[in-house]
Formats: sequence, C-alpha cells, structure tokens
Amino acid sequence: MRAVVQRVSRASVSVDGKIISSISGGLLVFLGVAKDDTETDAKYLADKTAHLRIFEDDTGKMNLSVSDIEGEILVVSQFTLYGDCRKGRRPSFITAARPLEATALYETYVSILNDAGLRTKTGIFQAHMDIELLNDGPVTILLDSKKTF
Repeated sequence: MRAVVQRVSRASVSVDGKIISSISGGLLVFLGVAKDDTETDAKYLADKTAHLRIFEDDTGKMNLSVSDIEGEILVVSQFTLYGDCRKGRRPSFITAARPLEATALYETYVSILNDAGLRTKTGIFQAHMDIELLNDGPVTILLDSKKTF
C-alpha cells in the first residue's frame, strides 16, 4: 500500500458538486492499494499514519502525531499512486489492485484508524471526487508498506 499524507488545516471531498466529507486540522491521506497487498500492509500503514509525528510541539519541532493533537483524518482512495510512467507517456496501472480487493483493504485501513480512536472520514471509493485542501506547512510525506521509499 502507498499513501501520500498531507498535514492540512482543512480538507474536503465533493462528489457531483456536494461535499460528502470534510475535516478541520489533521491529515489528508491519499491511499493506493497494490494487487499483492494484504491485511498486514493495511495494518502497517494505518499504524504508521496514526503515529507519524509531523505536527509541531510547543518548541516548533515536528514531535506530535494526529492523535496527540486530536486531529481528524480524511482518507481518499487513489489507485493512480500505482501509475508506472517509466515507459511511454501513458501510465500503466497493472500493479494496482482490482476494485474488489482494493475496497476491502481500503476499508480495513480506515477501520484500524477508527478502532484506534481517530476521527476518520472518507471519500467514495471509485467515484470521481473533487478534493479541496489547505496544506499546512506544506508538509507532505510518502509512505509505502513495502518500504520501497
């Protein structure tokens, strides 16, 4: 699994012009699932997301997690994180999971965050979504459950 994690002051997801989810301060997570991912990958990435210390403490150091600041998390599915652009000009998505498998692991990831007591909201899986965000910092972190980067 891959995630692009952004520290945000606010973020929202709209479908067909209607806001379906929004958060104030916290994390916006774009989540991609690979075809060889398992529940272990979801658990690893959810734990990493929940405890990632990218919020500033009183001294200005990035020392606090989203749970420490009692922030919210907005999780948006994004299979394009597995777009391979090394050949040609059109991305290949052959390593991305099929929708049925991806949905299950996406929901597992969200459930783990919820079970950890984090206020987690979502987009709509496979929908065309408009995402609005105010990146705080900017702070953007890339995570990969296979630890390739």
